[in-house]
Amino acid sequence: MDYRTVTSDFAVAPQISPEHIKEIKALGYVAIINNRPDHEVEEQPTSDEIRIIVEEAGLDYYYLPIQSGTLPMEAVEQTKELIAKINGPAFAYCRSGTRSITLWAFSQIGKAEPKDIINSVEKAGYNLPFLQNYL
Repeated sequence: MDYRTVTSDFAVAPQISPEHIKEIKALGYVAIINNRPDHEVEEQPTSDEIRIIVEEAGLDYYYLPIQSGTLPMEAVEQTKELIAKINGPAFAYCRSGTRSITLWAFSQIGKAEPKDIINSVEKAGYNLPFLQNYL
């Protein structure tokens, strides 16, 4: 499974499969955030398919889908609330991880220094030059 550690309490990944859930739990994550809308492509597992396995594994599951190429401020606020609510490390995913890391970055505005947010994004292997315009 390909995933990127952003902070000690947050990681992002491309689309996960049901068989990845046990590995995510073994890595110490207590919650999974799905930022990918159902049916972007035919072969992706649906939110409900993932949710059932996540809950059976004893993890919390949150479905916060956003369309590729958009960044609704409501989703940023919901991400901020989820991160504050989750009692432990969270694992977020979408098609490539970019939506998840972008939501995380914007949710950190006012909580972390802009340079620290950008450094965390870059250390996780993502290039989001537009962040500098907002931080």
